[in-house]
Amino acid sequence: MEALLLDAFEHLETNPAFWLCLTLGFYVFGQFVFKAAKFNPFASPIIIAVILLILTLVVTGVPYETYFAGAGFIHFLLGPATVALAVPIYRQRGKLVQLWLPLSIGLVAGCTAAMVSVILIGAAFGVSADTLLSLVPKSVTTPIAMGISESIGGMPDLTACFVVLTGMTGSIICRSVFRIARIKPDSVCGCALGVAAHGMGTGAAFQISQRAGAFSGLAMGVSGIISAFLAPLLAFPVMKLLGY
Repeated sequence: MEALLLDAFEHLETNPAFWLCLTLGFYVFGQFVFKAAKFNPFASPIIIAVILLILTLVVTGVPYETYFAGAGFIHFLLGPATVALAVPIYRQRGKLVQLWLPLSIGLVAGCTAAMVSVILIGAAFGVSADTLLSLVPKSVTTPIAMGISESIGGMPDLTACFVVLTGMTGSIICRSVFRIARIKPDSVCGCALGVAAHGMGTGAAFQISQRAGAFSGLAMGVSGIISAFLAPLLAFPVMKLLGY
């Protein structure tokens, strides 16, 4: 029986559709866990799915490249998913137009703080130059972050890992941070999550309200564009000042 199972897995291992279905299956399972845990942020479907996938790859010894051959389709869908955020943004267009000046200033300041702070923290821990450049776009949504990382000399795959960790952390601690800092306006909460925690933060923002989700989606999209311009302008001078 064991030999049959091993033989079956060897055939499935090279089948891209298997890894795609497994990824989706783990995410659906994560949703059940999330609901059972009464929407505890530590039981987020993304966290559950990521942990289960890592355990599966480690136990089976399957290379990441083999897995990504099938699950890469989900990576492709990140682009359309990001574009789809235009719907809630359009619904909140009136409020967005009224707040364009504070939004613009806040987004530029947020992007600058996100990039400069991670360079300073990384340098304090003696992180290598390549890793620092990979960390710079960590708060930007994955497709844009990987492009920024490649353009400034970072490692896109490593950047993708940092982006996921950043999003997971932001979505987990956001409510506690807002409560401690006494931040209540949905627009402020949404923008903070979009700038700091990209797509996962936007998902957390929609759990706050539709308005928070709309502002988060806008902040995520615009901050990606701002970061694409600011990254090379800020990263290299700051790193040079730090002796890199």
